[in-house]
Amino acid sequence: MSTAITAVQPQVMPAKHYLNDNYGIRSWLLTKDHKRIAVLYLISITFFFFIGGLFAAMIRLELLTPAGDLFQSDTYNKLFTMHGINMIFFFLIPSVPAVLGNFVLPIMVGAKDLAFPKINLMSWYLYIGGALFSLATMVSGGVDTGWTFYTPLSSGFVRTHVILMAVGILIVGFSSIFTGLNFIVTVHRMRCPGMTWGRLPLFVWSNYAASLIMVLGTPVLAITLILLALERGFHIGIFDPALGGDPVLFQHMFWFYSHPAVYIMILPGMGVISEIITCFSRKRVFGYFFVAFSSIAIAVFGFVVWAHHMFVAGVSVYSAMVFSLLSFAVAIPSAVKVFNWTATMYKGEVSFETPMLYAIGFIGLFTIGGLTGLFLAALGTDVHIHDTYFVIAHFHYVMVGGMVMAYIGGLHFWWPKMTGRTYPEGWAKLAALITFIGFNLTFFPQFILGYLGMPRRYHSYPEEFQVLNVLSSAGASVLAVGFILPLIYLLWSMRYGEVAGPNPWKATGLEWETSSPPPTHNFEMTPVVTTEPYAYGDEEGTVVP
Repeated sequence: MSTAITAVQPQVMPAKHYLNDNYGIRSWLLTKDHKRIAVLYLISITFFFFIGGLFAAMIRLELLTPAGDLFQSDTYNKLFTMHGINMIFFFLIPSVPAVLGNFVLPIMVGAKDLAFPKINLMSWYLYIGGALFSLATMVSGGVDTGWTFYTPLSSGFVRTHVILMAVGILIVGFSSIFTGLNFIVTVHRMRCPGMTWGRLPLFVWSNYAASLIMVLGTPVLAITLILLALERGFHIGIFDPALGGDPVLFQHMFWFYSHPAVYIMILPGMGVISEIITCFSRKRVFGYFFVAFSSIAIAVFGFVVWAHHMFVAGVSVYSAMVFSLLSFAVAIPSAVKVFNWTATMYKGEVSFETPMLYAIGFIGLFTIGGLTGLFLAALGTDVHIHDTYFVIAHFHYVMVGGMVMAYIGGLHFWWPKMTGRTYPEGWAKLAALITFIGFNLTFFPQFILGYLGMPRRYHSYPEEFQVLNVLSSAGASVLAVGFILPLIYLLWSMRYGEVAGPNPWKATGLEWETSSPPPTHNFEMTPVVTTEPYAYGDEEGTVVP
């Protein structure tokens, strides 16, 4: 059975690849190679993932007992704020695009690099610059407003370092804009011969859709944070009602970006799942064009549902009804993906390698997260469960159960390509299983807690909620093991893992036509695409002279 979707001109790979060409830290810090920049992102993003995880561990330790006996309330406020900021702005948003997208997207379209290599490097430096502001904020006392920075709390009532953190997020926002711009131009202008829009890998489609949101939505967040800083620093009446401002205006502006940001996080992860499902099912993706255009539909719908976060914030009943209907509608393109992934596996030659385990876990957990989102889109139920642990559980089922599972699955899928080494499959499957079990133990009890009325962001609670909170904290310990294990064996594999060939998974796609790791310029000669995407079972294409 053929596994290639392309025909490439005969090539002799150079002896050097991106990992061993030009030794030295300076060559890495000044590199314009998209693959090295992806590795730089991988290191820095992993650091902030575990920083955010440390804050989460402290939160769960506090919630083991009903009384707030481990931290004072002000300290607890800082813990959940810094957890949210680190995970959302410094891990969830950049992880798949900046690491996996940066590494494989140019190779997938047959390009030697991204369209703007220097801007790509600058985007990483902007990420590091914003991260340094975040670290400075943590060291100097933190922020206690919640990651949403709601006014007038953030604009005047609190005495923590709101402006310092806002500057850090503002800088990271420009990093996101530059990455999205790079992806858009690369997809439009640098596709190799034969790589038509109808032959683009679905991972490219999903990152393209997410890039549109980055470029169009992130400036709104930047403007919002600048206005917040101006009001806080100069007492200009924009959001504070005491100064003649409107706090609901802040929520409109903040969520106009921050709800589409959910799709910046999840869309690239959906692209990862599409690549994994088709590879380990040995079938074409069912309904390729429906899956591709559902990514664009999600990006479009993402900009018109922001006010479902504000049903209890004073918006009119009529506008709430419209946003409720639109919020139900955005579930349709997401459901298209889930149904088509399932149909792809149906009667396929499914094999359960580690990436596939993460992909199947993604489908189950993301489906639960999506279905529970319908409860929050309904006006009547949202009034009851708004700002409860039901919202916490829903969000984490989408983001951790969805995006993080996809990110780790994609990291395992492309790890042999990135490093030229394979990892111990037994340990990797164990980590996937532990992660799935630990996640459900952690967050499923929170659905029950929220339905029973436990509000989020409180460090003390009635005693009848303790059993479920203890179960959730115990699950978090299991989940932590599931996250730490891959860090250990993936680092181990870089030195001791078996050498991987160019295509260890027998997958289709241009990235599997190069050596592992890829050469510095990806291809010695320009590839020419001659067959349709995911052509499992088709005959080999002829070599184009």
